[in-house]
Amino acid sequence: MRPIFEVGKNGLSSIWLDEIQKALDTRELIKINVLQNSTATVDDIMEYIETKSDVTVVQTIGKTLVLFKPSKNANNQKLSTEVFAI
Repeated sequence: MRPIFEVGKNGLSSIWLDEIQKALDTRELIKINVLQNSTATVDDIMEYIETKSDVTVVQTIGKTLVLFKPSKNANNQKLSTEVFAI
C-alpha cells in the first residue's frame, strides 16, 4: 500500500483532516507520508489526528503513518469486520 496523503511545508489543517476522514470512510486503512520540508514531526501529526478526530494511528514507520477508522458505509467495512473478529 502506498501513501495517499502527504504533510509538507503547509502543515496540518482542518481541511486536510476532513479529506483524510473522507478517504478513510472509503478505504478504512491509509498511509500518510511526512515530507522532508515539513515542520511537523510524526509525533505532532499523530497527536493532531488523534485529538481532533476518531481516527486511530495504528503504526508509524519512519516518516510514514498508517491510519485506521471503521467505515460508516456497510459496503466499505471489509477490513473493520476482519479486525473486530480478531
